[in-house]
Amino acid sequence: MAHEVVLVCFEDMLALDLSGPLEVFAAADGGEGFYRVRTASLGGRGVRASNGLRVGVDVALEEVEGAHTLLVVGGPGARGGDAVLAGQVGRIAARSERVVSVCTGAFVLAGAGLLEGRRVATHWRHGAELARVCPGAVVESDPVFVRDGRVWTSAGVSAGIDLALALVEQDRGRAVALEVARSLVVFLRRPGGQAQFSAALSGQWAQRSGVRAVQHWVVEHPGADLSVGVLAERAGLSVRQFSRVFAAQVGCTPGRYVERVRVEAARRWLEECDAPVSAVARRCGFGGEEVMRRVFVRVVGCAPSRYRERFRGV
Repeated sequence: MAHEVVLVCFEDMLALDLSGPLEVFAAADGGEGFYRVRTASLGGRGVRASNGLRVGVDVALEEVEGAHTLLVVGGPGARGGDAVLAGQVGRIAARSERVVSVCTGAFVLAGAGLLEGRRVATHWRHGAELARVCPGAVVESDPVFVRDGRVWTSAGVSAGIDLALALVEQDRGRAVALEVARSLVVFLRRPGGQAQFSAALSGQWAQRSGVRAVQHWVVEHPGADLSVGVLAERAGLSVRQFSRVFAAQVGCTPGRYVERVRVEAARRWLEECDAPVSAVARRCGFGGEEVMRRVFVRVVGCAPSRYRERFRGV
């Protein structure tokens, strides 16, 4: 029997929140009929995505009785508090095995009363808003995706692909999910607890040019001596002043920023070369393999060797 997947669409949704999971399920099916994927909207009406794309749907939400996987896409329209949409989602969810949201689709699940007492994820920009809308939920704005029982929620846009790959891995096994990831040229799969954006991207947050220059230097030299004293000297500030300014403008301490940069550098080396984990640890400034292992488990959610296995399928 086919796994019924219903993707909920609405006006002003994000097109990629729909097309990303659709591509994953289509590739995972491979023409075998394992998945039966349908798009649905209120009244079965076509909708316009936030980028202007017109999207036709397969069925009216009112006609859907249940599904194996009910997936609500995200987009500006998800935060509009549409009670009718939330009501239909709640009704279908009661007869579905899995309930999933991508990005701000979590707001629709909140409106349907499906997030009470659960850990949930959403786009980092809207985490605080979701927490106000649904105070009974534990909103985690950093993870790529979160699973709490039968409810799966993800961060923004491309994170929907990571979440869909995780669903495929649960349904069809790791080998199929890996093949889908390879065909789509994406990583299988970013661990759910991984941060939504990179430390390198956070470099644009610093307004003070000296601090910003230090951030870029850290990214380019992860294996160097990156102690606070050294970084403060490069910025032309005292250690105390540098630490205060850095935290205020970047949003984390210098030590935490360095750690994130080194983890990302190590990830790239693990993905792209066959060097031993111990060599990667030294090259990326961890000093030793055990230190890097502890940091990886805490930040990425798995050991470096396991991370390499996930990426390469070895």
